[in-house]
Amino acid sequence: MTRTQLVEQIFLKKSYLCIGLDTDLQKIPKHLLQADDPIFEFNRQIIDATHDLCVSYKPNLAFYESLGIKGWQALEKTMDYISKKHFTIADAKRGDIGNTSKMYAKAFFETFDFDAVTVAPYMGADSVTPFLEFKNKWVILLALTSNQGSKDFQLHHQLYEEVLRKAQNWGTVENLMFVVGATHPHQFESIRKIVPNHFLLVPGVGAQGGDLEQLTHFGKNEQVGLLVNSSRAILYAGNGKDFAEKARAEALKVQQAMAQLLLKR
Repeated sequence: MTRTQLVEQIFLKKSYLCIGLDTDLQKIPKHLLQADDPIFEFNRQIIDATHDLCVSYKPNLAFYESLGIKGWQALEKTMDYISKKHFTIADAKRGDIGNTSKMYAKAFFETFDFDAVTVAPYMGADSVTPFLEFKNKWVILLALTSNQGSKDFQLHHQLYEEVLRKAQNWGTVENLMFVVGATHPHQFESIRKIVPNHFLLVPGVGAQGGDLEQLTHFGKNEQVGLLVNSSRAILYAGNGKDFAEKARAEALKVQQAMAQLLLKR
């Protein structure tokens, strides 16, 4: 998906919501465990209930890899089911030397046909650029994450700012995004001075307590430039047979809030 197509979907749906498909067999409704593929069945119903409210889906690869071949099959079926009008993100956090990165890129961009993959920057440019060689595909580079451990390195001497300054030259605004956690709303203003035009993937809204209004105020640019992820708060809003309806209700709350925030200048 191109940047133009993504921006069109955001303004069409009045939404910059990304739904994380962190599908956990221990948390999905018990009645789904009788299905041939419980993970896919859960994902299918979530997608059916929310597809008009979000612009992106983000499967977290750990929840699929942990199940072996059955998990990979569920992921493949999920990817086939998601509309091409949705921006798909492989939340894989890969990053290794060139040849290995190239194989990771082929796995996610060719085999599974994701639009984007999350990548760790620690090993430097030659571990990231192989992902950037694929047309109309995106790297989403970790910059400032939403977890407590971000204080250990990312916030130490503002290391995340150096990542933003250096890495923005590895790609363009057409194929490179950055992860910036919603739990750091006041850093968005300084981040936008460094990368004013890049898209930001923002985890941490919902269960992690990030504030949608604050991050939008400080982080939005002229083309919105944000994909705000919510996972658990939507996926597990209910655990009965009406789980998909409750997930939709939660996603609708977020989408309506986003629609109002898009009206503000």
